[in-house]
Amino acid sequence: MSINATLIAQIIVFGILVWVTMKYIWPPLAQAMDERARRIADGLSAAERAQAELKDADARVADEIKKARVQATEIVDKAHAQANQIVDKAKTDALLEAARVKATAQADIDGMVGKARESLRGQVAALAVQGAAKIVQREIDPAAHQALLDQLVTEI
Repeated sequence: MSINATLIAQIIVFGILVWVTMKYIWPPLAQAMDERARRIADGLSAAERAQAELKDADARVADEIKKARVQATEIVDKAHAQANQIVDKAKTDALLEAARVKATAQADIDGMVGKARESLRGQVAALAVQGAAKIVQREIDPAAHQALLDQLVTEI
């Protein structure tokens, strides 16, 4: 193999090409690759942080759902208790009203019984006078014997 001027010129040109590439082309290319690697690493760490935040958010959501369920259960229990109180109060009010109506009716009945007794006493007195008149075969004057009739009414 013979080394001639063309081969030496090619080696010199190749050396200059390597030097120019190392001086002007390689640093921006290496910087771009380093920047790209840094962005990828940042993206991966951001994705990991986002996943961790998502897990935390899921846990917070689950806690909030549990709290909401507990609160809903408490509200339903309070509503049931309040409904029971309303029903109990209505029953108590109804019993009081029934007792009041019963007392009023009893008072009315007692008044009617008293009136009926008075009426019956008057009728018994009249029947007694009629019976005595038939027995004596003469008519007894009710005005003359009013004191006797009043005593008879009170005895009956």
